Amino acid sequence: MADKLLVAGIDEAGRGAVIGPLVVAGVSADERTANSLKKIGVKDSKLLTPKQRVVLAGKIEKLAKDIAVIKVGACKIDSHRKGGVNLNQIEAMKMADITNFLNPNRMYIDCPERNLDKFNKFVSKMVKCDPMPEMIMENKADIRYPIVSAASIIAKVERDKDIEELKKKHGDVGSGYPHDEVTINWLKSHMENNGKFPDFVRRSWMTAELMEKERLQTRLGSFFRGLVSKQ
Repeated sequence: MADKLLVAGIDEAGRGAVIGPLVVAGVSADERTANSLKKIGVKDSKLLTPKQRVVLAGKIEKLAKDIAVIKVGACKIDSHRKGGVNLNQIEAMKMADITNFLNPNRMYIDCPERNLDKFNKFVSKMVKCDPMPEMIMENKADIRYPIVSAASIIAKVERDKDIEELKKKHGDVGSGYPHDEVTINWLKSHMENNGKFPDFVRRSWMTAELMEKERLQTRLGSFFRGLVSKQ
């Protein structure tokens, strides 16, 4: 009976990035397969090299029953936030969509919020599966449950692909995260040369907002200095 129980895991990549999409991924498998994922080297994606993640993603695709990936672009994130929908709520909506698609008996979710009960209730309200799956939410579930680790690997590989495509078209944007000096330098350079950010930059992020304000202040300063010089 154990191998007939369908379990699934959900995790994301790109949550805190200022460049590129938020990627939410889900992986489902029978319980026996899910428990064997650790044997092939599946672990939290942050503990793996990019090459290891790509290799493991291929193995996960062969072993999984289903895989679901949802990408939320930067402009969509900005739109949601402008409408009062925060990042946790965006994730919850996409996690519910993935749960509905995978329709497991048990769902493990790497919860982005400390209040597990609150997040669980928010996601569960949007889950339409019949019967309702057992919902297990934990912080850092990607470390404890291999099925969630598998989802984290898929999400990270998909996001890495998108970042590589951006690099081909727009130059080295780095990892896309605010702590990355390459990313910050690219943002500054783009703002100086173009006066605005493209739609793959999350303009609602403080990093981007501060740069846009600085650009505006610089332009206003130049304008007023020009007025004074003409008097």
